[in-house]
Amino acid sequence: MIITTGFDPIPAIEMRAKSLAERTGTMYAPRGKLSMSKMAERYSDGEILVVLQDAVRLITPGMPPMEFHPSMGFVRAKRIIRGEPDPMLEAARMVPGDSVLDCTAGLGSDSLLFAVYGGEASIVTALESSLPLCALLLEGMSHYISGQQKVNEALRRVRVEHSDHLAYLREQPDNSIDIVYFDPMFRVPLTDSAAISPLRQFANAAALRAESVAEAVRVARKTVLLKEKALSGEFSRLGFTELLRASAKTSYGVISIDN
Repeated sequence: MIITTGFDPIPAIEMRAKSLAERTGTMYAPRGKLSMSKMAERYSDGEILVVLQDAVRLITPGMPPMEFHPSMGFVRAKRIIRGEPDPMLEAARMVPGDSVLDCTAGLGSDSLLFAVYGGEASIVTALESSLPLCALLLEGMSHYISGQQKVNEALRRVRVEHSDHLAYLREQPDNSIDIVYFDPMFRVPLTDSAAISPLRQFANAAALRAESVAEAVRVARKTVLLKEKALSGEFSRLGFTELLRASAKTSYGVISIDN
């Protein structure tokens, strides 16, 4: 992967791109007057992350560009700000100030919701094992501007880490995080949405491991939460109690921790 900018970037955007490349251990490539295809020929045959003034875009050969956007997370965040309930937060038994570890960040929508509801005292950490997705999240969470100030502030509070979740969990002390959350990519998609389809190429297709859940139970103070297809056998396989919702295609599974 390389990181670049649009044509004729202002100095601040160029600095952001260089800083992101340094943070992610990737190469910064000046754009000059090169097209994306010429950039790929010259520097890389893989992903190109483009830092723009109002956006960040991940270009992958043979796939539509993927741009950071909270998507449905923004709609749900506005509901939370209005005081409306959210099934994920209710299943997690979250209260403002709780710490959360999102083990499968993806595009960060769930991490955003935890940060919105958790408030300034909450620590939300988002883990992403794919380096291109992690770079997209780092830039997007740091600079994306929505129409809601509370959403912008919540985005800035999310701590994005490039890490495999099992390795990260093994390094955490016992009972050190209130809520540990898993939302693994469904191996058979519910829909072929334009937002999710490009994401699937970066997703870890392996089933969630029992060892990961055991480490999460050790680390969590309050709840371990799993999102899966409704009536999925994954809930019973991994020891979660499924919370069925009327007409919902997905369910949340819960392991409550009694310390």
